[in-house]
Amino acid sequence: MMVIGRFEEGGNLEPGIHRAGWDEFCARFGTNAHRRGLLGGLRRALAGLRAAGCKRVYVDGSFVTAKPRPNDYDAIWDDDGVGMDMLDETLLILGNGRMAQKKKYLGELFPLTDFETGAPSEIMEIFQTDRKTLRKKGIVEISLGEGLD
Repeated sequence: MMVIGRFEEGGNLEPGIHRAGWDEFCARFGTNAHRRGLLGGLRRALAGLRAAGCKRVYVDGSFVTAKPRPNDYDAIWDDDGVGMDMLDETLLILGNGRMAQKKKYLGELFPLTDFETGAPSEIMEIFQTDRKTLRKKGIVEISLGEGLD
């Protein structure tokens, strides 16, 4: 796997998609007990996604910044090849601020495809743009091949 890029002055990852395996991701972002707790929720979500056929997710939000105590994580799951009937239906509940997801998995997970239109959503572009500065920022792609057991 590649080394995850550096943090820029504002605390965001340098722009781009930084690829990592689960172990590398945990080593880089599981730097304290709070972050490791969030990683536990993310791991449960990713294990379920992988069991349904998901091959990769993209993680964003304050979790992949230099912020020592992020509120949660945000992730996009690539739905290509996913057996939708095998998914935990919690992952499909996007309303009510994704409260069901936050309660069960400690973060928010969005499908890559807009299920209403069947087309790729704009979420990848949104995830790679800082909401405050509108500058490009980095996200992390995690391969779900191994390391989640």
